[in-house]
Amino acid sequence: MTRIMSTQPAVRDRIDLDVEGMTCASCAGRIEKGLSRLEGVEQAGVNFAAARATIIYDPAVASRDEFVEKIASLGYSVPEGDEEAADDDAEVARLRRTVWLAAILSAPLLAMSMIPALMFDGWEWLAWGLSTPVILGAGFRFHRAAVVNLRHGTATMDTLISLGTLAAYAWSVAALLFLGAADPEMAGGDDAHVYFEIGSAIVTLILLGRFFEARARSRSSAALRKLLEMGAKTARLENGDEIPIASLEVGDRFVVRPGEKIATDGQVVEGASAVDVSMLTGEPVPAEVAVGDEVFGATINVSGRLVVEATKVGSDTALAQIARLVEEAQGSKAPIQRLADRVSAVFVPVVLLIALGTLAGWLFTGHSADDTLTAAVAVLIIACPCALGLATPTAIMVGTGRGAQLGVVIRGGEVLEATRRVDAVVLDKTGTITEGKMRLVGVESAAGEDEREILFLAASAESASEHPVAAAIVAGARERGIEPTTPSEFENLPGLGVTATVDGRAIQVGRRSLFDGVPDDLEAAATRLEAEGRTVVFAGSDRVFGILAVADTLKPTAKDAIGQLRRLGLQAVLLTGDREAPARHIADEVGIERVVAEVFPDEKVNVIKELQGEGLRVAMVGDGVNDAPALAQADLGIAIGTGTDVAIEASDLTLVSGDPRGAATAIALARRTLTTIKGNLFWAFAYNVAAIPLAAAGVLDPIIAAGAMAFSSVFVVTNSLRLRRFTP
Repeated sequence: MTRIMSTQPAVRDRIDLDVEGMTCASCAGRIEKGLSRLEGVEQAGVNFAAARATIIYDPAVASRDEFVEKIASLGYSVPEGDEEAADDDAEVARLRRTVWLAAILSAPLLAMSMIPALMFDGWEWLAWGLSTPVILGAGFRFHRAAVVNLRHGTATMDTLISLGTLAAYAWSVAALLFLGAADPEMAGGDDAHVYFEIGSAIVTLILLGRFFEARARSRSSAALRKLLEMGAKTARLENGDEIPIASLEVGDRFVVRPGEKIATDGQVVEGASAVDVSMLTGEPVPAEVAVGDEVFGATINVSGRLVVEATKVGSDTALAQIARLVEEAQGSKAPIQRLADRVSAVFVPVVLLIALGTLAGWLFTGHSADDTLTAAVAVLIIACPCALGLATPTAIMVGTGRGAQLGVVIRGGEVLEATRRVDAVVLDKTGTITEGKMRLVGVESAAGEDEREILFLAASAESASEHPVAAAIVAGARERGIEPTTPSEFENLPGLGVTATVDGRAIQVGRRSLFDGVPDDLEAAATRLEAEGRTVVFAGSDRVFGILAVADTLKPTAKDAIGQLRRLGLQAVLLTGDREAPARHIADEVGIERVVAEVFPDEKVNVIKELQGEGLRVAMVGDGVNDAPALAQADLGIAIGTGTDVAIEASDLTLVSGDPRGAATAIALARRTLTTIKGNLFWAFAYNVAAIPLAAAGVLDPIIAAGAMAFSSVFVVTNSLRLRRFTP
C-alpha cells in the first residue's frame, strides 16, 4: 500500500476515557460541552449509555490530565488504569443490593399506606422508619447529583427525583411531629396525612431502571473481554519452547499442529492445511493454506502441520482490531436523549417558581401560614415524578418480559429508541439465514455408475478425515441409509483431499487437481453446482466416477422471515464473508435483492457506515465473532442466540431460538414498547401540567394531590401491561 507522507506533523490524537457518576443524558451533555471548550480539543463526544468520553485533540496543546481535571471539576470522575471492568461489575453489584434493600422496605410501606386494614394505631411511625433508609439512604445518589447540578446551575431528572421525594418526606415528617398525623383523634384531618410511600416508591423504581442500565453496560464490557480471550494463550516455537502470546515478536516462527489455534497473524513458511476462518469470514468451508499464504490469530488449524512466521502481534492482530472496532462502534453511538431528561431541565425550575409563587401569593393575600404551606407543598407533591418514574421501567419490564416469552431478549430503553426509524435490515448469511454447517445436497454419477455405490465409497474414504466437508459427506450417507466402512489404508493430502483403500479398491476424494481429467458430463454438472454456490467434491480411482455437492443449507423459516421484514417496510440486505456465488444463490432463494459478499469484519463495518451515510437507520442481524463489530456499529444490533457470546453481548437484541423470523418480531415488539413509553411519558407530563395550576390555586390539597399521583401511576402501569397481549 502506498503511504503518502506529509510535511506537517500529525496534530490529531484520540483518547477514550471512562466516566463515572453520570446519571442521565444531561450529564453527558454537560461533560461534552465542558470538554469541547478546552483549547486544543477538536471534537468531544460523551456516550451516556457506554459511560465513555471520546476526545479528538491536538496533543501539542491538550493532554489527558487536562481532560480528567475538567471532568472532575464538573462533578464526575475518570477511573485509573484497568479498573473499568471491575468498576462496572462493582456498580452493578451495588445497585442490585440497593434495589433489594429499597424494595424490601418499600413493599410493607406501600401495603400499610394503601390497605386500610393494615393501618393500625401509630402505623405512621413505622412508615417513617421504613422510608428513611430508602429516601435518604438508597436515594442519596439522587440528592448528591441534585446538589452537583445546582452548583453548576442546571437541573436534570435527578433534581426532579430529589425534589419530589424530599418534599414528600419533609412534609410527612412535619405532619407526624407537629400536626398529629399519628394521633387517632386527628387522623383524617386535611393537614394530618403522611406520604412516606410516595418517596420510597419513586426511589425504588428509578433505582431499578438504573440497575438495568448498569447491567447492560457491564455486559458490553464483558463482550470485549470474551473476544480477546478467544485467542491462543501460548505459542510453540520451532525449537520446541512454549512461550506466552505476550512474549511473541514479529519475525518469530511458531508451529501449529492440527486442532490448535493459530497464535497470531502471520505467513505460512512450511506445510499446508485447511484453516477454519469462520471467526473472521463466516465461511463454513475451511480455507486451504500453503506456503506464502496469510493466516490469522485465533483461527483453527484443521488438518496439517504448519510453521508460521509472525507478521503482527498484540494490538495489531485481526482479533485485536475486531475488539477495537466493537469498542469504537459502541462508543460512537449518539447519547440517548431521554424525553424525561430533556423536559426536566425546564420543568424543574418552573415547578420551583410556581411553588415559590404559590407561597408568596397566598401569604400576600392574607391566608394563614398552614393554608399557604399546604398549597405550596401540594404543588411540590403533585410535581413529584412518580408517574415519570414508572413510565419507562414498567413498559421496559413488561415489553422485555413479553419478548422473552417470544424468544427475544431486549437490552433496554436505548434499544427501543433505536428501532423508531430503522428502515433497513442487514443480515449475515452463515448461521443467520442458513444453518451454518455443511450438508450433502447432491450426488452426480458418471454414465454406468451407481450413485449409492459412489456415495458409499466416498463416505468410507472420508470417514477417517476430520475435515468438515468430509463430515458432511459421511453424515449425508448415513441419512440415506448407507453406513460407511473403515478404510484399510488412508492418507490425507493437505489442500487436495484424501486417498484410501475401501474394500480393496483404491479411492481418491477431493479437488479436481487430484485427477488427470473429468468426464464432460460431470464437468458440466460441477460447473452448474458451483455456480449455485455449492462446494463440489470429486470421487474416483483411475478415473472420476462421480461428484458430490455439499452446501450450507437455508433455514426453513428464512424466506418467511424476509417476507415479514418487508411487511414492516424494511429493506433487506445480505452481508457475508462468503463467496459471491453461494451468497447470491441464497439471496435469490429468500427474496433479497441487495447482496454484499466476500467482506472481512472491518469491511462489514464500512458497509454499515455506507448505508447509514445514505440516510438509512440500519439493523444488523448476525451470529458470529466476525459480525460483532457490525452489530455494534449498526443502529440496532440483533444477534442469533445460537451464535457466539461475543456477538450476543455486542448486540442490542438477541433471538434465543436462532429463528430469523425473530428479527421481525423483535423490531415490531420494540416499536410497540417504545410507543407505549412515549405515551406514558406524555400522560405523566400532561398530568403535571394540568394538576399543578389546580394545586397552586388551592383546589388540590396534598391528599388529593397524592390521589391524583396514584391515579396517574395506575394509568401508566395499566398502559404498560397492555404489552403482554402483543402478538407477532
